[in-house]
Amino acid sequence: MTMDPNQVNEMNRKIIAEFRANDGKVGGPFEGMPMVLLHTVGAKSGAERTNPLVFQPLDDAWAIFASKAGAPTNPAWYHNIVANSDVSIEVGAETINVKARTAEGDEHDRIWTTQKAAAPQFAEYEKTAQGRKIPVVILERR
Repeated sequence: MTMDPNQVNEMNRKIIAEFRANDGKVGGPFEGMPMVLLHTVGAKSGAERTNPLVFQPLDDAWAIFASKAGAPTNPAWYHNIVANSDVSIEVGAETINVKARTAEGDEHDRIWTTQKAAAPQFAEYEKTAQGRKIPVVILERR
């Protein structure tokens, strides 16, 4: 089931509001999952964008996943960070400036395998992505 962009935007608005009202905790399908709010600047529009995303904690960094719920194309936020890797995230009640980079090779595979084991819906996303290798993005403090 795919949602139109207006449905996705409305869903994201609700998740963002709940995230901010509860110091980073949300319910529904994301209950109990670690979440960040990713702040980017639109690669084409130049507009500020905020996306709620599940993350995997790393030593002193965060891994996020350009899964787009298993769509055959990468999400817009991924194109935004490729164009401008200096972004910020909200984690709990804290805002942190980070630099984004795409994991490659063994690093990608290790983090992606861990994510699929922790959250099986990511394995489903991989199946429905029509052969697209889902990017793993590392966010490191700057």
